[in-house]
Amino acid sequence: MVHTIITDIEGTTTPISFVHEVLFPFARENMSKFLAERAEDEEVRAIVAEVGAMEPGAVIETLLRWMDADLKVTPLKTLQGLIWREGYRTGALKSILYPDVAPNLRYWSDARLRLYVYSSGSVEAQRQLFSHTIDGDISGLFASYFDTNIGPKREPESYRRILSEIDTEADKVLFLSDVEAELDAAAAAGLVTCQIVRPEDGTVASSKHITVDSFEKITW
Repeated sequence: MVHTIITDIEGTTTPISFVHEVLFPFARENMSKFLAERAEDEEVRAIVAEVGAMEPGAVIETLLRWMDADLKVTPLKTLQGLIWREGYRTGALKSILYPDVAPNLRYWSDARLRLYVYSSGSVEAQRQLFSHTIDGDISGLFASYFDTNIGPKREPESYRRILSEIDTEADKVLFLSDVEAELDAAAAAGLVTCQIVRPEDGTVASSKHITVDSFEKITW
């Protein structure tokens, strides 16, 4: 019997349109100013150094090119998370969840299921998103958050690392995502899988995994 749920974010709890039409443009528009104003911050200096080590050249040009290619590069994701944190702090950003998400996450938490997040966005970005939703602060419902520091989402070894971190048997864990390749990787690691098929996002239903169009229809 499943007692742990790990959920993706984009296309699963949150509309893809919010990520691509609100969050990404906000990060792009504020990147230069943020880097200039926070140039001496330890976090920012570490990001700039990592970008330079990975690809020598103009840092901002590199970051924007990575954004254009939608690359899941850790320093980019970390920087985006810091920029979004500032946007949430000032009230310029408010995150959107699908209507079925918050009520069911609260229900699962009350039922004593352990909840986790695994997303390509940084842990900082994940926490900020769930702390500033239109449904209130639900960040405390999650026991922990995982990002690409644990490994790529399409590789089974990443899920094995998460299982080791949370000290749980694979067949007790349900992984939720809209992306078939991520579900394939989780299944290869032994996790139970369920694809969230959101019509608004144009998700293509998988024939290899259980599919539902709402958190309300998930059973364990």
